[in-house]
Amino acid sequence: MTKRLILATRNANKVTELRAILAGAGLDVELVGADAYPEIPDVKETGVTFAENALLKAHALARATGHPAVADDSGLCVDVLGGAPGIFSARWAGRHGDDKANLDLLLAQLSDIADEHRAAHFACAAALALPDGTERVVEGRLEGTLRREPAGSGGFGYDPVLQPLGESRTCAELTPDEKNAISHRGKAFRALVPVVRELLG
Repeated sequence: MTKRLILATRNANKVTELRAILAGAGLDVELVGADAYPEIPDVKETGVTFAENALLKAHALARATGHPAVADDSGLCVDVLGGAPGIFSARWAGRHGDDKANLDLLLAQLSDIADEHRAAHFACAAALALPDGTERVVEGRLEGTLRREPAGSGGFGYDPVLQPLGESRTCAELTPDEKNAISHRGKAFRALVPVVRELLG
């Protein structure tokens, strides 16, 4: 019997990405997004790490639906800022989800930082929780350096300023397939495959 797995997101692209990874691994799982359960409210991300936030969302959804649930939390971690913006990436400039304001503020904060000290990485924690409280967390990272000016029109968030190691382009200049192949979320989702296999059979 096909097991249902719920991904704690209303972002159809994320659902498509994880669905393709699970199918490619030969897992017989029916993956649906949180919009399949519109009556369940979104969970407040009150954790202080990506893993804590992912677990909060996965456990809440698993308890509310009685199905295994996956959730992820991700952000940009800048070395010279001690890992910030980190969990505050989406609201770095104060308002949640204002990509341009977040980007402008970050670049202003780093304006006098020399190129060799502009190392940063995207981090993603993905959590799988079962209704009985069982949990697992996996992580993925995309290492790179921060450009001084945004470049590229693809992606979102901080993609226009992060240049992956070994690349001459920013994440926003990569094709969606190129980005998925190296992205922090792609790595975390692929790391979930053995976990799903272990816990859902």
